[in-house]
Amino acid sequence: MQLNETISRRRSLRGIDPIPVSRRELEEMARAASLAPSCFNNQPWRFVFVRDRTQLAALKEVLSSGNEWAHRASLVVAVCARRDDDCVVREREYFLFDAGMATALLMLKATELGLVTHAIAGFKADKAKTILQVPDDMLVITLIICGAKAERPEELLTESQLAVELERPARQPLERIMMLDRFKGM
Repeated sequence: MQLNETISRRRSLRGIDPIPVSRRELEEMARAASLAPSCFNNQPWRFVFVRDRTQLAALKEVLSSGNEWAHRASLVVAVCARRDDDCVVREREYFLFDAGMATALLMLKATELGLVTHAIAGFKADKAKTILQVPDDMLVITLIICGAKAERPEELLTESQLAVELERPARQPLERIMMLDRFKGM
């Protein structure tokens, strides 16, 4: 598969069906993430791959209202990092950026493996940390909901969720996000 095809296929869909995810696939995703660049090669990211039914059921309790669609996940990946494990240069704290780059590679690998991934912010981080036994000084940055693309998303989603599902939301035009030589207005 070509990289451009994988990037184009990656979508944050909500209409997911459960699908078995093998240990080999988990390792492939983790290996892809491990190849991400980071400040001084600190590699501050940690990923908790959750596919145990009991743990998945416990994680459902931390999801915010509106994320009920995520209850069908066959895998949830908690992305964790600690500020002190990476560079801090004046006001720039790199741990979030570096964990984000690793997460993007993980999600692209999952897409290549035929999975749908959707990173969410709507969850109770402290409760997730407790359930997953994440150390207190680490941040649970996001939960990545994983599954297969749903065969019949119209049976699973609200009308507004389905509308976004059927067509990729508009992207910012290049003229807005790409500047040459200096920053030019918003």
